[in-house]
Amino acid sequence: MTATDPKADLHFYLQSARDALLWKLEGLSEYDIRRPLTPTGTNLLGMVKHAAGVELGYLGDTFGRPAGEPLPWLEDGAEPNADMWVTADESHEDIVGLYRRAWAHADATIEALALDTIGTVPWWPSNRNKVTLHHAVVRVIADTHRHAGHADIVRELMDGAVGMNKDNDSMAQGDSAWWENYRSRLERAAQEAGRDA
Repeated sequence: MTATDPKADLHFYLQSARDALLWKLEGLSEYDIRRPLTPTGTNLLGMVKHAAGVELGYLGDTFGRPAGEPLPWLEDGAEPNADMWVTADESHEDIVGLYRRAWAHADATIEALALDTIGTVPWWPSNRNKVTLHHAVVRVIADTHRHAGHADIVRELMDGAVGMNKDNDSMAQGDSAWWENYRSRLERAAQEAGRDA
């Protein structure tokens, strides 16, 4: 077994989540990337906006490396959940550009600091707000992959597009008839289990 670089491993998984999240926006209208598709308002561009703030916070501010990006949705007095949706005045390009700048800033933090560097999470209680860079990167990876999974489901509901990226859908091979049959089998199994319960 060959030795690996822990930072390179972490960066690989972080970047794959970032790429998956942005890929979910491709080919959709301004309306579709913003529209809420769950009762709690889950929407694609809002998740990108949220992910940008997460990276700038955990992999910037936490380690005394503020990016200088204005994030009015995170300021005191901002409306709840303001980082989870995009106003009509905030452009798609602005949000994606912010996210890419957040990547660059986070990547510079990861490159500049040792993984055991201690940071202070400003929005956590003071008795438990110390984290290592390693912990912060893992937290951001988990959060970004979680939202990429949300985005995968939201996008599938819109137009059936699924997967990590356009070259890797990570799905079983099958045409639309196969998938309809598969889904029908699952529905029958669920109904049978429901009757037996």
